[in-house]
Amino acid sequence: MHPDATFRMDEDAARAFVRDEGFGMLFATTPDGPRVAQVPVVSAADGTLRFHLGRRNAMTPHLAGATALFVVQGPHAYISPRWYDTGPDAVPTWNYVSVEVEGIVHPIDRMGLREQVDAMADRYEAEPKWSVAGMDPRKADGLFGAITGFELVPTAWRGTVKLGQNKPAVVRDRVARALGDHPLAAWTRGA
Repeated sequence: MHPDATFRMDEDAARAFVRDEGFGMLFATTPDGPRVAQVPVVSAADGTLRFHLGRRNAMTPHLAGATALFVVQGPHAYISPRWYDTGPDAVPTWNYVSVEVEGIVHPIDRMGLREQVDAMADRYEAEPKWSVAGMDPRKADGLFGAITGFELVPTAWRGTVKLGQNKPAVVRDRVARALGDHPLAAWTRGA
């Protein structure tokens, strides 16, 4: 994450960001080299992240007990030095919101996997909500035979909210206006 402490996100905010985004990239080292998988996660109250992968995913057989890094990327954008309106010596940058969660991965049993899938559907489904209980039991069995559930128990949370907090408020306001309706504009206004 960004080395400037001005841009650090506290752990509570990082947890909320991951919970609200619900999707990111899981990085791990395997005997075949580094791998990444895009996964939806369900956050537990203690910060544990539950997710699932296809049983045939190249990472799946190597995750039990592995140290992994889960990254959630929020809004980001190129920031032109012209937007600062502070003279010719300004340089371009990239502002962004991002969280890294480092932790140890453990497999979860089939009941835990079902709970993860149902919790994910409950969070994102509109009424009437889909659930595993509504599936034909044989099809549900096939679904759960094709995926594997895991949980990442965090050992570190690292969040960055790089929005020009090191610039005067008037400059951040100009940047937010220049961003227009880009999602990063609202974050910048709140910085």
